[in-house]
Amino acid sequence: MSNRRYPTEHNAEDVYPQSSRQGGGWHDYGTTHNDEVSFDDLRREGQTHRRRASRSEAASMPDRSHRRSASSRRVAARKRRGNGIVVLAGILILILGGGLFVGAKVGGYDGPPFSWFTEQQQPAADYAGPGGDTVIVEIEPGMTSEPIADVMAEKDVVASSAAFYEAALDVPAMNNVMPGYYAMKSQMSAEEAVALLVDPASQVGHVVISEGRLLHDTRDVTTDAVYEGIYTKIAAASCFKGNCVTYDDLNAAGAGSDLDALGVPEWAQDAVGNVPDKDRQLEGLIAAGSLDFDPTATPTDILKQLVESSAESYAETGIAETSVQGLSPYQLLIAASLVERESHPTDFPKVARVILNRLAVGQRLEFDSTVNYALDETEVATTDADRGRQTPWNTYAMAGLPATPISSPSLAALEAMENPAAGDWLYFVTVNNDGTTNFTQSYDEHLRNVELATQNGVLDSGR
Repeated sequence: MSNRRYPTEHNAEDVYPQSSRQGGGWHDYGTTHNDEVSFDDLRREGQTHRRRASRSEAASMPDRSHRRSASSRRVAARKRRGNGIVVLAGILILILGGGLFVGAKVGGYDGPPFSWFTEQQQPAADYAGPGGDTVIVEIEPGMTSEPIADVMAEKDVVASSAAFYEAALDVPAMNNVMPGYYAMKSQMSAEEAVALLVDPASQVGHVVISEGRLLHDTRDVTTDAVYEGIYTKIAAASCFKGNCVTYDDLNAAGAGSDLDALGVPEWAQDAVGNVPDKDRQLEGLIAAGSLDFDPTATPTDILKQLVESSAESYAETGIAETSVQGLSPYQLLIAASLVERESHPTDFPKVARVILNRLAVGQRLEFDSTVNYALDETEVATTDADRGRQTPWNTYAMAGLPATPISSPSLAALEAMENPAAGDWLYFVTVNNDGTTNFTQSYDEHLRNVELATQNGVLDSGR
């Protein structure tokens, strides 16, 4: 009978318990040929061989007992493979769960493991009602839906930032929300909060200051129309739930002695502290443009917001660092206000050069805009009497720049003063109603231009 090996998962010693490994082959135990044996010994040895053969055959035959054993081993193998899959799945869960937990930690969550994941599957907290008391919310420049959602939750406008953010995703008008202040309600549903925010009527404390506007109201001599000043514009924009800051409130606050409380920039404080008329000390410091303020703030705080945001705009032009012919930043602002009032934007750089050229030679500026500034009633042309009045602003009656800016200049006018055109001009005059302006270095030529302007009715007076 041959010794047959069985499947490789069985150990040789299990299949051949009576064999030993020698020299790489399998050998049965037995006696050596040199031993002397008797008949009884041979008989006993023969019996022993038969018993060994019987055991060997039993070990090598795949009987039913062995088939049951093999089947059992296959079941065990499947169990071992199943157990391996379970263990592997457990390891993956631990890894993924750990990753989620670590990710939650990084994201700011500090609760027990796995609860962050389950919490994310829950609906975002949301109020059901239409809202309660009015809440003013500020949307800062550069904010997207996510930080806006955080602000709404902090102000208790919505129950959670997640609810607002989810509602905002479905509203394209969210892309059009501008920086500023908005009248919202407390404890609104997220959907209603988004709808209210994108409604333009919800924005409050928004004012548009046109280029060249003055702090105070003026009246046109010819048409008798009132030209609203900046304080009037702010007062109208401040109205909220029936409450408005008045023109007089703003004028009184603007004349205050605490310049820090009014937001006056450091580069202007010395000059502003010495202006001859405190009611006009903020002239030019509220920039032209679209501005926002909290309508629930005090008059002083409203002005501080507007002056500080304007100072930031001016700073972007380099006003604090620019050196032009020895002028201080505040003097540059004054000169820019003259440029704004005296010419069209296309001529800003040329008018800036005329101002600098006249200052350089000590020639009076003689701008009609500086005469009109001190008058309650104004027009393009001025009278001899008006030009002869001594005021801190009348450049017909004094050399140099006015005591303060005479309007809110545009950034373009300020940049023109910082970067004037090259030229030797000393005179200019607008010669027709289309705004054509002639520049010259010759006084005689200037007189001819003035005559042309008179013929075209540009200098007609309504007084």
